[in-house]
Amino acid sequence: MSANLPLLSLKNITKRYPSVVANDNICLDVHANSIHAVLGENGAGKSTLMKLVYGLIQGDSGEMLWQGQRVQLRNPAAARKLGIGMVFQHFSLFETLSVVENISLTIPGPRHDLSQKIREIGERFQLTVNPDASVHSLSVGERQRVEIIRCLLQDLKLLILDEPTSVLPPQHISALFKALRKLRDSGVAILFISHKLEEIRELCDTATVLRGGKVAGTIDPTITSTQELATLMIGHEVASIQSRSDKPKSEQALLQLESVSVASDDPFGTSLRDINIQVHGGEIVGIAGVSGNGQAELSRLISGEQIDRNLATNAIRMMGQPVTYLGAAQRRALGFAFVPEERLGRGAVPLMSLAQNTLLTTFDKGLLKGGFIQRKKLQSQTDECIQEFDVRCGGVNAVAGSLSGGNLQKFIIGRELMLSPKLLFVAQPTWGVDIGAATAIRQRLLNLRDSGIAVLIVSEELEELFEITDRLHVINSGNLSPSLNTADVTPNDIGEYMIGQSPGSKQETRHAV
Repeated sequence: MSANLPLLSLKNITKRYPSVVANDNICLDVHANSIHAVLGENGAGKSTLMKLVYGLIQGDSGEMLWQGQRVQLRNPAAARKLGIGMVFQHFSLFETLSVVENISLTIPGPRHDLSQKIREIGERFQLTVNPDASVHSLSVGERQRVEIIRCLLQDLKLLILDEPTSVLPPQHISALFKALRKLRDSGVAILFISHKLEEIRELCDTATVLRGGKVAGTIDPTITSTQELATLMIGHEVASIQSRSDKPKSEQALLQLESVSVASDDPFGTSLRDINIQVHGGEIVGIAGVSGNGQAELSRLISGEQIDRNLATNAIRMMGQPVTYLGAAQRRALGFAFVPEERLGRGAVPLMSLAQNTLLTTFDKGLLKGGFIQRKKLQSQTDECIQEFDVRCGGVNAVAGSLSGGNLQKFIIGRELMLSPKLLFVAQPTWGVDIGAATAIRQRLLNLRDSGIAVLIVSEELEELFEITDRLHVINSGNLSPSLNTADVTPNDIGEYMIGQSPGSKQETRHAV
């Protein structure tokens, strides 16, 4: 192959859906020995384009060239045969199997030989992992390594990474980047999808920006500022978050968990151990941690989706009242609102319209009269949410499952904020949301805080937590750190708590990556 010939060329790729043109005459060249970023705001067409490259869907027009030859990828197996691998944001590993057993499902060969290859690749690319370890015992960083190694065992030529750092503590992002640079230098091309513009500037050689399904430009991110990248991505300058006020927090805690310990009934779940949290009106408290360390269990307990009868009556209090044995609807009636991490299936019903999804949490806010739905009022309220939170969709009757992840996130957050809660609990508020929308969401959370509302956030985005929280806890293996004033700690301090160390300590837990 000629040195100047792209490994992959997309020529005028177009993909249409009933309500939108997701990719509109996309042209893109990806060269070997390069890390090529693809970025854009929510709904810009990034995910659709990656699915086309990996053979998950087919375009309506245009052509794809692989090493100068036209190809048609009917499925991922055809893509893998060419040497294209993809690591999705949410991993596809079987928890009950070992590393080598997971890899053997797609890579043929005797188990002993595969184990040896896993070790060799791990050492070569700094992706070390124990082939005999059970997946459920691995940290998320180690699971990510397994996914990448599985791709490398395919005689990999192009690796697609979808938001690869969203699950990693800060100490291990640099290790991942070292591994990716070694891959690049060995001849592999990497397509890197991320909303984190600073990471793109640090890692990538080239960046292609999508806006509205079209290519807005291809640039060198190493000589382009973060602000310039953001402006090119969303078409206008990103507003900066306004400084926070110094209003005192309320004396009464609007959320209080006292000595809460809950044993997990899931063999691969995380038990909560002696959790103590207080969130007052007029403050934002954040919970940091690597995914899988008890965040999901804590969320279910606070939201009322899980009720543990072994807890003391006063173990969980909201607005000064004991709620330990109250369900989700009863807690909401007190002024509690909740945005779960899982958008589809928990935050919204995929096959229901946005209007119907609005009704799920606001039916007792004047939308029912004599047992009948007030449809005009429901549609008006849903449309207000769509307009106010810039939800890109086909209107109030658009099916929730048809929205991009970021737009659905904006809708769910908007729906909850419009309830005017006293206490708001948000899990991963800006996960998968572009920089413009993320800034708007964070500003709204600050505005809520300044109006006297208590806000609790679970987030894996340290930058986000440092930008908007007043206090922080870190969760690791079901244990919660002491309350930390955000202004008094560094990201590295939080990162050490995240991997099971107290700042300055060298002793790691099994969750170290």
